[in-house]
This record gives sequence, structure tokens and C-alpha cells, in this order.
Amino acid sequence: MDEELIEQARKLFAGPIAFLKSAPELKFLPDPDAPEVAFAGRSNVGKSSLLNALTGRNGLARTSNTPGRTQELNFFDVGDPLQLRLVDMPGYGFAKAPKDLMRRWKYLVNDFLRGRAVLKRVLVLVDSRHGLKDVDRELMDMLDKAAVSYRLVLTKADKVKATELAKVRDATSAEARKHPAAHPDVIATSSEKGMGIPELRAAVLESTLA
Repeated sequence: MDEELIEQARKLFAGPIAFLKSAPELKFLPDPDAPEVAFAGRSNVGKSSLLNALTGRNGLARTSNTPGRTQELNFFDVGDPLQLRLVDMPGYGFAKAPKDLMRRWKYLVNDFLRGRAVLKRVLVLVDSRHGLKDVDRELMDMLDKAAVSYRLVLTKADKVKATELAKVRDATSAEARKHPAAHPDVIATSSEKGMGIPELRAAVLESTLA
């Protein structure tokens, strides 16, 4: 990846980043006045930890041992003047929540993905230890249908051996290439070790510049 872009992204994420608002329904969305990059993933994929590592701020996104804690779309402003927004989406899969609440989340996420003109890319997070699951593929199919550009990002890469990680990465890349809206390159990351974080920052920035 372009070193200049990596440095530009490092500077951007070292600057002001602030929580803007939570949107439990579409009517609460912020004005579409900045490009947005959304983070999606199964409930225990390490999304909050990755957001905190990406922004270099421990408490930005709430991490929780209870899967499914994020039940709304959470928006974060990056840069002053505002350059882009990060969107933390509700986790899918293991959420311990009543069925009607689950249904409401699903509609919220679907409607947001389909109707948000400023949404530049969705980062679909996949646990390195498990690879793609059927629930991930469902989301990928939905993004393909909505023609929303997305990129697969492996999390917790420090938890698997290098040989295993290479296998998972190759398999994930091969699957990404079969999907029309997917970016062909997969980024492997570790929130704990900082692996892949500079590349991920650059990928976020790059998607908003296109």
C-alpha cells in the first residue's frame, strides 16, 4: 500500500475524533454531509476493540464481554474540519436479545445499507480463528444486492499461527473475488498487537477519497 496514504491516514487518525450520536432508527441518522465507512461483523468478532485500535483511543467504542451490546448505529466524526465518519453497526449472529428487537436491528441495518448515499464502504470483520461463516455470507450477499462496496478484514490475527492465518486469508480472498461488490484484497489485523492497523487506516481513508 502507498506509504504516502498510510502516513496521511496516520495523521488523520491522530487528530480529533469524537462520538457524534447513536441512531436507534433511521430518522435519527446524522445529516449526510460527510463520507461514511461502516464496520460490520458478528457480535464477538472484536469490532469495538478494532475501532479503538484504529483510532488509538481505548474508550471510543465500548467493548463488552456480552455479545450484541451495540444495538444502534453509532457515528464517530473524524477530523477537524470533518473529513469522514465511522459507523459502528450492530453485531449480528450471537446477540442475546428478544426476537422483535433482533428483527428491528435487522431492518435498521438493511435500510441503512441500502439507502445511505454517503456510505462509501462497509468493512466486514471476520474472526481469523473461524473464517467466513454463513451469517457473514448472508451480509455479503445483501451488500452485493444493494451494490454497496465492502472489504473483508480479518480480526484477532495474533490468535492463530502464521501458517493458519495465511490459509484463512487465502480462502477469504478467494471467496471475496466471487462477490461483485467485494474488494479483492483482505487485510489481517490484530487490535492487541497493532498488526495491520496502519493499512486499515489507509484503506478507510482511501475508500472516502474515491
